[in-house]
Amino acid sequence: MINRVAKLMKVLNSETDPAQISLAVCFAMIIGLTPLYSLHNLLFLFIVLLLRVNLAAFILGWLFFSGVAYILDPLFHRIGLAILTAKTFETIWTALYNITIFRLANFNNSIVMGSLIVSLILFVPIFLLSNMLINKYRDHILAWVRKTRIMQILKGSKLFQAYEAVSGWGE
Repeated sequence: MINRVAKLMKVLNSETDPAQISLAVCFAMIIGLTPLYSLHNLLFLFIVLLLRVNLAAFILGWLFFSGVAYILDPLFHRIGLAILTAKTFETIWTALYNITIFRLANFNNSIVMGSLIVSLILFVPIFLLSNMLINKYRDHILAWVRKTRIMQILKGSKLFQAYEAVSGWGE
């Protein structure tokens, strides 16, 4: 776990595009908030592996949002139940349930439906928010840390230069 956090800090401090990190967080949110053994999670995992998103950020986000999901499950149940029992969608749910792939997707489960709807609605706002936070972190906090006297001394040491050469941070 500490290794993953170190990799995430390395990515945050690198020149990696903030959108790649933000997308990783957003896909981790979808997979973390919804029940793990769901058909749509397989699709989103395939998308994560297909796109260039940061895997360290994805795994840490997945762990974080999986913990949050346990707290929000009662809310997901209420939202999913409201969607599944709405009279306007009754014919749609009946038609979809008669298709095998949708039965396997388990969308008739209120928690699956509620958590998927919530995570899809939050996808764009979380993407924009995390993108903004990453840019602010790089502009303010990282710039401040690099200017501190202690960091200047550390960067000037031969030990730090040897560490940069070995770890790849100097690239």
